[in-house]
Amino acid sequence: MRYKLKPLSEQVIVITGASSGNGLATAREAVRQGARVILVARNKAALDRIAAELGESAAVCAVDVADKGAAERIAKAAVDAFGGFDTWVNCAAVTSYGTLEQLGLAEQRRVLDVDYFGMLQGCLVALAHLRRRGGGAIINVGSILSDRAVIKQPAYCAAKAAVRALTENLRMDIDREGLPVSVTLIKPSGMHTPFPEHGRNHMDAPPRIPQIVYGPELVADAILFAAEHPRRQIYVGGYGFMLSVLARLFPRTTDRLMEAALVRTQQTPDNPGDPAARDNLFQPKKDGRVEGSQPMPVKRFSLFLEAQKHPLATAAILGAAGGFAALLARRRIALG
Repeated sequence: MRYKLKPLSEQVIVITGASSGNGLATAREAVRQGARVILVARNKAALDRIAAELGESAAVCAVDVADKGAAERIAKAAVDAFGGFDTWVNCAAVTSYGTLEQLGLAEQRRVLDVDYFGMLQGCLVALAHLRRRGGGAIINVGSILSDRAVIKQPAYCAAKAAVRALTENLRMDIDREGLPVSVTLIKPSGMHTPFPEHGRNHMDAPPRIPQIVYGPELVADAILFAAEHPRRQIYVGGYGFMLSVLARLFPRTTDRLMEAALVRTQQTPDNPGDPAARDNLFQPKKDGRVEGSQPMPVKRFSLFLEAQKHPLATAAILGAAGGFAALLARRRIALG
């Protein structure tokens, strides 16, 4: 089904997880491009500071997305502030580092409650609203870890695998109904956000994102592109995509690589990050940062992301480059 989404300058966008990281980066960039936003997170003080920075284009809904009725409260806040919304971005997430035994049932339920069931609530309420509104976009922020689980984050990986299935099922339901509602799954690679600093940790050293790490502005770019252009899924960062391909082709080899290297590379004894931000699994902690406080090299551009945004142009460039290379090869052969 072909349909058009509104330009960002005409949209109201709900963003969960907007108090830090990818959600905050998306909110700031959305407002910069003329959109109005509903900032959603548990930390009201942080949201109020962000809203004051963004001005009249931002409204706040302080709520835990895992709570019963949370999505309805968010939708009401959008209606009260701006008359409704055009795009709903599910970006809220929590994690806990450790083995399945170390996490236990309570922590794993909490991760699933936020990362999956909170998103499910959002999808259902967003769909009902957009059906009445006449169209729009639902954007779920998943992870490359939905394609391949990483050691020491079992609950988070399970939640993101469920998010992938949820998104696919939602898209099929919408397609069968013939609604002009776009459903996009964003799959970030490792991003330089406070996410590891926020995680509950059972490891011997503080957690970190292993290299290669990308800037949160790339996730914001992917999300806002999907708010205007229907896409099935967008990977943020070619490194994550390569990990997904490797896992599909060589699953046992990937297991061994994870077991050998991914415990150590997810730990940092020297740069633990901001102590005030640690462990927001059940309660909000210090918020308001787009980027993590752990220093590391960060990639600010992804050619693979750009190729997904402009596939026809990319194909044309690659075709032309291949043709030019073939011409040069023929000339070299002709010249002896």
